[in-house]
Amino acid sequence: MNSNREKITNIVMVGVFAAVLAVLSQISFPLPSGIPVTLQTFAVALCGYALGCKRGTLAVLVYIVLGAVGLPVFANFSGGFGSLVGLAGGYIYGFLPMAALCGLGTKMPHRVLAIVLGVAGLAACHLCGTVQFGMISGNGPWAAFLVASVPYLVKDIVSVAAAYGVATALSFALKKSGIHIAA
Repeated sequence: MNSNREKITNIVMVGVFAAVLAVLSQISFPLPSGIPVTLQTFAVALCGYALGCKRGTLAVLVYIVLGAVGLPVFANFSGGFGSLVGLAGGYIYGFLPMAALCGLGTKMPHRVLAIVLGVAGLAACHLCGTVQFGMISGNGPWAAFLVASVPYLVKDIVSVAAAYGVATALSFALKKSGIHIAA
């Protein structure tokens, strides 16, 4: 692939995955905590596993910036800077280390290590989310963890593993068609 074509492919893929993240964020089921169950963690892990550390994290950053400036890309068609400082905001910026660690997982020789790195990224995301949730809601760390993290853990761990599988299949299919995206 020539340099210009590679650059264009990279830009398009970052945009496409930011859009996939925005779409999957809208599949949302509310919970009493104020933090909905969404497919965001699946989409964030997919960005990292499919695009690699740098481009996957960039796709998530594009998504966050679009939401921060007011586009309704976050869960329940929300957007604006207020979303980043609200109850679930910590999870949104926690997506950055999650995407980065999933992306680093693409460099691992064994899929188990790749998924372990993805789960470590998920832990970083949940830590950011739980801390912000606790500060805003007035809950202590343990109570915030029980309310804002525990109900989502199983779904999120399954999401990381599923995203790895989908990204692997996607990468294989794209390579067969002559497009290489993971770095």
